[in-house]
Amino acid sequence: MKKWVFFGLIVLFATFTGWYVKGYFSNEPFTYTSQNPNAAYFYPLDTVPKIYQYRDIANGLDEEFHRIYTVEDAVGPHLIVEVYAGDGRLREAINYNIDSLVVQDHMVVNRMQSKEKALLYKNQLFPFDLQKETWFASKFSGVTDSTVILQELFRKFQTKRSTRFLNKNKAASLIFRDKIRRTVLNPFTRKENEATGIQYSIFAEGYGLVAWHNRNKTIHFRLERILTQKEWIQIIAR
Repeated sequence: MKKWVFFGLIVLFATFTGWYVKGYFSNEPFTYTSQNPNAAYFYPLDTVPKIYQYRDIANGLDEEFHRIYTVEDAVGPHLIVEVYAGDGRLREAINYNIDSLVVQDHMVVNRMQSKEKALLYKNQLFPFDLQKETWFASKFSGVTDSTVILQELFRKFQTKRSTRFLNKNKAASLIFRDKIRRTVLNPFTRKENEATGIQYSIFAEGYGLVAWHNRNKTIHFRLERILTQKEWIQIIAR
């Protein structure tokens, strides 16, 4: 074997060994990549939990927290968004497949305050193709006995523009128009009660969801702070 080939193999082996050792012993968070072409506008894909604190700037006192983190299991890597009320109560959790950013699972907290896995009919919530409308649909227990709720969200891209959030931050953002349909079904009486509404959701580059509001902005939640796990626990414990 020629000397340059031999030394080249040694360098290559040392490089791979260095990468492995660094990855094994490093304290830095491991990051993932997605095949979704709009992933830059989705949440950061790393294993360190981030807690987004949203405030309703139209009403002032209403808050909502989203706990965001990635995990990996036998199925592969996925991202979890847990939604908490202002008082710290868990309301729901959405599990996204990292490769495509389609929804794998939807969990809700039912009227008995127990976690319930919703029945997923349509799994498109964050778009892969901005030219196509996404459709998300899941069914779970209703707020009264013997009823179930079919919740649907039809999301359509509107425009791209720069948006301000976190007081001073500014980033390119995707604006979506969401048609939300909620149908309460009683399988015994076969009665249905349907309600619809329009919401606008804003996803900023490098951050994900930074704001949402209704048509006349009487409800307008905006990202106010990004907390660590420790900071969030301190807030909830007060």
